[in-house]
Amino acid sequence: MLDFTNLDYVALAFFIIAWFGYHAAVELSPAGQKSLNKLMNQYRYRWMEQMVVRENRIVDTTIMASLMNGTAFFASTSLIAIGGVLALLQSTDSVLPVFADLPFGEPPTRLAWDVKVVGLAVIFVYAFFKFAWSYRLFNYMAILVGAVPVLKESSREEALAVARQAGAMNAVAGKHFNRGQRAFFFSLAYLGWFVSAYLFIGATAAVLLVMWRRQFLSDAHDAVLRQTDV
Repeated sequence: MLDFTNLDYVALAFFIIAWFGYHAAVELSPAGQKSLNKLMNQYRYRWMEQMVVRENRIVDTTIMASLMNGTAFFASTSLIAIGGVLALLQSTDSVLPVFADLPFGEPPTRLAWDVKVVGLAVIFVYAFFKFAWSYRLFNYMAILVGAVPVLKESSREEALAVARQAGAMNAVAGKHFNRGQRAFFFSLAYLGWFVSAYLFIGATAAVLLVMWRRQFLSDAHDAVLRQTDV
């Protein structure tokens, strides 16, 4: 038996609903078209449109290298986190007495602790796959960028078509990167479950609020929408 209370199940259900609900609101709903991620996708396409007129594309390759380096960093961080979480499975006997002495929450059983740790590992594995796939997609985008001919009258149709393909690949890579970061943010909320179900619910609500604000009400969102005064 897991010895989870009804409140534990409610907290876990709230966490899952928050994750998938946020995903649906930002990526699938009409309101999500005004999110920071979607607004930045427009600039990904504009970047590719501007690139076709440049014969020297050192600036573009530098930007792509920066994107890939950042993605690789998060992918390697995910592997480190997975290793740290798996190490928790080997230290259950030394960790449980510490939680038993805490003045809040019920001390978890060994099986309940292991299940929680495995759940955290699943989140980081998901994040790794998202970051690793995003890194691969940015590589594909680099290949498409290399295939974009310089914009000339004779190659106008081909240049614009391949540039749009590169822009679409850029947007897809960014989408998977955002999903990996989302998993990182929700993993912070998940840590609250190791203390108590109440903290799990509160942390999930707090993370959800912070992410929502950053996508729709942040100064970064306002900066993308800001029009330069002439």
